[in-house]
Amino acid sequence: MNDKVIAFPNAKINIGLFVCRRRPEDGYHILQTLFYPIDWRDALEILPEGDAGHCRLVQTGIAIGGDPEQNLCVKAYRRLQNLFPTLPGCCIHLEKRVPFGAGLGGGSSDGAYTLLLLRRLFNLPLTDDELVREAAAMGADCAFFIRCRFLLDEPASANAQYCEGIGHELVPHPLSLRGKFIVVVKPPFGVSTKEAYSNVHPAQPETSLDELLQLPIEQWKDAVRNDFEASVFPLHPELASAKKALYDHGALYAAMSGSGSAMFGIFANAPADVSNWFPADWEARVTEAMI
Repeated sequence: MNDKVIAFPNAKINIGLFVCRRRPEDGYHILQTLFYPIDWRDALEILPEGDAGHCRLVQTGIAIGGDPEQNLCVKAYRRLQNLFPTLPGCCIHLEKRVPFGAGLGGGSSDGAYTLLLLRRLFNLPLTDDELVREAAAMGADCAFFIRCRFLLDEPASANAQYCEGIGHELVPHPLSLRGKFIVVVKPPFGVSTKEAYSNVHPAQPETSLDELLQLPIEQWKDAVRNDFEASVFPLHPELASAKKALYDHGALYAAMSGSGSAMFGIFANAPADVSNWFPADWEARVTEAMI
């Protein structure tokens, strides 16, 4: 057993998001999307504490609130406890830096990295495929962060992941944005799942997202769409304005991430200053492409 384990769970963006159809048997929507990691991170530390089954969550940084048992870090511990009833107790310290409710996968990343760290901390005999199954049961985005991860003292498992399913059905994708820069901006409000789906009309695309992503990035603007924008932009026109601002300042491609409310733009060069591109109460960040 290790004394403690530390990781810095990263966020993600969705490059393209097609809502293809809805499964009649369970109501889940079949999507085509590409998950791409971005260098905006929380901090996560886990150390042994207490008896078997004990899990204490300490949260700092951005206030989350709510029942700790509903936090994905604690849910991750409980899922492993179901597999290993004598799982030792622990304390999880989460320093929250990635905004939640933004379509950046911050909570999903925290949950997935908790699975990875608990496996290491307690030397659990679990394969990546088994962790993916546990992650997928916690949330559709969680599996991505098992497949594409950046752990200390471990070679990066770094591929974008293409999804054609409900979020956890992933295959590695060769897309690389190395040398480019990503501007991510988060307004002071979120977007509910209900809002995101309110005006979505599922349809099988004539050309798959996978094929479209093989085009030069300069040709993505009118082809690689996020279907949720049709629902969200009329409700929050300031997001459409943010997308326009990203293009006006030279973005090669700009879109909403996931169901929002975060927007992003991909740039050939690092913008010098983005603070005046958006309203003062919006949070903007420039990150260098990770892969």
